[in-house]
Order: sequence, then structure tokens, then C-alpha cells
Amino acid sequence: MTSAKRQKIDPEESEGAAAKPDPDELLKNEEEHPVIKQEPEESIPVKMKIETFISDSVKVEYNSDDDYVDEEEEEKKPVISVQEREWKSKHCPYLDTIQRSILDFDFEKVCSISLSNLNVYACLVCGKYFQGRGKNTHAYTHSVHDDHHVFLNLHTLKFYCLPDNYEIIDATLEDIKYVLKPTFTKEEIKSLRHTHKICRALDGTSYYQGIQGLNNIKANDYMNVILMSLCHVTPVREFFLDEKSYSKIKLPPGSIMFPLVQRFGDLVRKLWNPRNFRSHISPHEMLQAVVICSKKKFQFTKQGDPIPFLSWLLNSLHYTLTGAKIKRSSVIFDTFKGEMIVHSRKVPPPGEAAVGEQYRTNSTTTSFMYLTLDLPASPLFTEDGDHNIIPQVPIYKLLEKYNNMTEVEYKTYDATFLKKFEITKLPKYLILAIKRFTENRFFVEKNPTIVNFPISFDIAEFIETRVSDQYTSTEYNLLSNICHDGTPATGTYSTHLHLASASQWFDVQDLHVTKLQPQMITLSESYIQIYERADLADDSKGT
Repeated sequence: MTSAKRQKIDPEESEGAAAKPDPDELLKNEEEHPVIKQEPEESIPVKMKIETFISDSVKVEYNSDDDYVDEEEEEKKPVISVQEREWKSKHCPYLDTIQRSILDFDFEKVCSISLSNLNVYACLVCGKYFQGRGKNTHAYTHSVHDDHHVFLNLHTLKFYCLPDNYEIIDATLEDIKYVLKPTFTKEEIKSLRHTHKICRALDGTSYYQGIQGLNNIKANDYMNVILMSLCHVTPVREFFLDEKSYSKIKLPPGSIMFPLVQRFGDLVRKLWNPRNFRSHISPHEMLQAVVICSKKKFQFTKQGDPIPFLSWLLNSLHYTLTGAKIKRSSVIFDTFKGEMIVHSRKVPPPGEAAVGEQYRTNSTTTSFMYLTLDLPASPLFTEDGDHNIIPQVPIYKLLEKYNNMTEVEYKTYDATFLKKFEITKLPKYLILAIKRFTENRFFVEKNPTIVNFPISFDIAEFIETRVSDQYTSTEYNLLSNICHDGTPATGTYSTHLHLASASQWFDVQDLHVTKLQPQMITLSESYIQIYERADLADDSKGT
């Protein structure tokens, strides 16, 4: 194909105004000899592919390494000299604008505009989260528009001044960094066994280290009492206070369970942080992980039952900590797991003899994380003068279920079985779940029976001698007592916690924390109790 005729342009004229060809002549040439026009090849950028999106009329460009193009360009061409930048890093004039009292790092770390969790910065003046710090990013725009200049990268824990875009280096900011990501040494972790601290928040409110209220976002009080109680179990607390204990967990591809362990560890460290700015904590990130990992089985917008949540949480934590290899041991099983032998026999129909293989007693060994106690049925009718009388039962009567002598009846749709339970291995921490609610097709009924229990009890009379001889002590001390107040539909949950290092009991109901006399604990409608074996408490006091 012959090339089309083109008008020659003098190189000297190209610097000025180029000579314009005759349009009619060009049109005629193109019709006779069409030209295939080739677009100039685009130069391949040094960076990888860039994803561009528009949000609120602000154009933001991202690289594959989660950074900004314009951010690196500004570092190449700084608006201030290197010497001035170094001086300003140590003498930032905007540090006095930081408002520590409104900082809240308990919520999800996402940009308040783009809702992205990549490269998020916290404004230390208003407390809001924004994405990026380069020009035309949300954080940059916020700094110019609202005159807020001090920002903290929530991932790298570095401070920056915008829009000047230089790093701030100042020792007075370490307290903010510690609130965002508290850390504990091994000596500090062990010292919590026998020492306590009375801390003070920024508003002057004093609180005991580890005893802080948890925010009830809507209806998550049934989760709060479980989370608070588990945070006070010594082996669980010491394991999760050290982030290195679970940082190298390997899970199967596609598993979504690791955030549950990560968020629970964050909650434990925040709860035991002695330098918190506030006297309460919001478990928002932990609750979000629960909703996702349980596939919305447990939600914080709808009231639930603490016993199924406790069972799911313990098994899920164990599953994740062992890398989905359930037969391995973990801090959860090592702390709460016990063993028993279940002796079961089938009951023949009325008028028939128990003859045959199916009516023989079968014994199976099984493990347990908690023991269920059955309350006696409440009376259906009361006399005129008995309206204010609440039925009571001692806890020793309920524990007879596990003495290997009492037979408990269990019915299925086609058969009836009698079972006896024989405890063969005592857990370090014993969890008792009192079956207080009964659900039928129409409604949920609550048994108001008061369980009389001591602060300490010996379980030796309910187990065989050969089992009790294996342990230094068979006595258990009450650590946490979870209660339910009100009706099944509108009731609330609270927990009584014992801080052994301070020899003090506390009543914790969401954000409300008050000191409690031990005599008042036994008057409550107990639902879940966590006991610590006495020999473990003695060992912790001695170390």
C-alpha cells in the first residue's frame, strides 16, 4: 500500500505554529488511499496495574501494594526541604490540637467515606477514620477542609501531619499508640495473678484493671457476660495477652475462623490495659467476628442464650487454635475439658421384660466442657399465702446427677433410656450450666428456682475415690456467676466476677460496674457458674 501524501512541515516552524494542510486535499487523499492509523504505544508503568474508582467526586488511585501513586510522587517532590522536614517531625506545632477524650479505637478500622479497610488513618482531632494521606485522598481533603492536621496510621502505628505530609516523632504520643495496640511482657502477664491496679481514665473515673464495663450495642448482653467471664480465666487470659501465642496459626484454605481468635485476643488485651482513656470498652469488632464466623447464628441485634454461645465459642476457639485439627490440644481444652463415663440402658415398654441385647447397659467414655444441672419442676399451683414464696434447691442436690448412682431419664420419639454419669477426669476450671429455660411450641418458660450454693465446694463426694486421689485438691472456688433477671423475652444478663488479686467481688452489667458483697451472690438467679480448682489458685499465689 502506498503511503498517503502529507504536507511537509519545516522543523524550524514546528517550534512555533505548524503549517495547516488544506482540508479538502487531505479528504481527497484519504478516500483514494486509506491509511491505517496506529495509536502510539503506551509506556509500561513501573508500578503494577492501578485500580481507579470515584467516591464523592474524589478520584483515588491504588496500587497493588495498597499504597497511593500520588503519595509516592509527593515523597519524590517534597513541599519542604529535608532539613525542615526532620525538624518539623520533632517539633510539630499541631500536637496541642489532639483530643484524647474522643478517641475510640474499639470500632472497625474502615474509612468513614469509602468504607475501605486499606491504608486507614485516624484523625486525632475528631476521631474519625479516613483513607490515605496523599494528595486527593480522603484524609488529605479532611485535613484541608476541617483544619485537622494530626493523623495516625492504624496499621503501621506511625503519626503524620497533613497536608504537609511529614512523619511526627514525639514521645508524648506513645500513650495513644498503646491504647490502640496494648502489649504485655511475660513479667507483666504473670504479675496479674497476685497484684492489681486501680487505674484512672481521662475523665477522672477510677477502675480496677480487668474490671471494665462492656458496651451493649443493642442486645448483646448475653455475649458480654460470657466474654467478660472468659477474660478472667487465668490460663485463657495469659495465653491471649501474648499475641505471639497464636500469630502463626495455619488454617485450611477458605477458613473464616481466624478473625475470631484475633478479635478475642484484642478484646482481652484491651480489657486488661491499665492505660485506657475510658473506663469502658466496646466489643464491636469481636461481635462482628462472632456474627461472621457463626454465619449469623449469634447476633448482637437479637437477644440470645449464653449457654449455646458459650459452647460454640469454646469449640470454635479450640478448632481455630489447633489449625482445624480437633484431636490436638489447645489452651481451651487444657483449661475446661473433663471426662466422664456414661452408662446407658434402654427401658422396656410397660408389661415387657428387659430381655435381650438391646436392654443391656452400654458404657461410653466422653469428654465435656461444662456440666448441665437440671432444676426441679416449679409447682404449677400455689396456695393463697404462697404467692411470694420462691422455691429453692441446694446445688449439692443438683450435682447428685453425676455421682454414678442417680439414674436420669431421657426420652426419644420411640424409646426411653436411663443414664448414669461417672466423672473420671476433673477439669482445671469447672463450668456449671443450670437449665433454667424450657422451650415448647408456643413460648419459653423460665424456672425461677433459686439455687443455693457456697463460694467454695468440694466435689469429692460426687466422684469415685480412685479419681479424687489423682488430684491435690478436689475443692473448687467460684470465679464467675452469670445471672438472669426478668422474663425470658425482656430479661437481662449480668455477671458476678471475683478479682482474686484484690479479694473483691464485682457486679458487672454492661457498662455498670459496682462492688458486691459475697453474701449477695447466692441470692441471684444463677444461670452459668465458672469454678477454679483450689490447687491452681494456690499455685498462682505462690508464683
